[in-house]
Amino acid sequence: MTILLRAATGALLGIAATYLIGDALSDFDHIAIIAPMGASAVLAFAVPASPLATPRAIILGNTLSAMIGVGISLLCGLPLALACGLSVCLAIMAMSMTRSLHPPGGATALMATLIHPASHDLMTGLAFPFLPVALNSAILTCVAVLYHRSTGHDYPHRPGPATLTALPMGHFTRDDIHVALQKMPDPLDVDERDLTALITLAEEISATRRKKS
Repeated sequence: MTILLRAATGALLGIAATYLIGDALSDFDHIAIIAPMGASAVLAFAVPASPLATPRAIILGNTLSAMIGVGISLLCGLPLALACGLSVCLAIMAMSMTRSLHPPGGATALMATLIHPASHDLMTGLAFPFLPVALNSAILTCVAVLYHRSTGHDYPHRPGPATLTALPMGHFTRDDIHVALQKMPDPLDVDERDLTALITLAEEISATRRKKS
């Protein structure tokens, strides 16, 4: 099975299961599944090794963002443009502080502000981050775990080894990689241990090629 087909099939199963279970259990304004789940599915099935695609990021990131969106929607007299910007701004801060940064969380916060859940009924509105948001996120994550393992892949992703193998003199160390990452102008969407493992493998391939030449 190719990577593309595996990711697409996983997303199909994940979204279908999320919708069906959400439809059976969630009664908020007949919303069985929220739109940001489509973006969460892309991360969980197409790039599962990304730090942005971990179960923690999907579940906690979306749920926290929905809480913030609902909270912003309760602020009376706030211009809609400012409310939308503030919800996404605070969602990014909250996800970053809790190590649950998840891009679809920004959309979840925005959705929660725009549909103004509390205007339906206060208790129903306050439950929105849990039904359907947390429910959707948990179902999608469970399907991702089962699907990846059934197709011979680890999810949640386990980063590569924390140390470099022995390299020829004059080559960089793991500490060098760490310092280099800190000096990057923008953060990279890759675990430092995975990057270290990739560079180590490249060094080994290069050494093998030089021996053959």
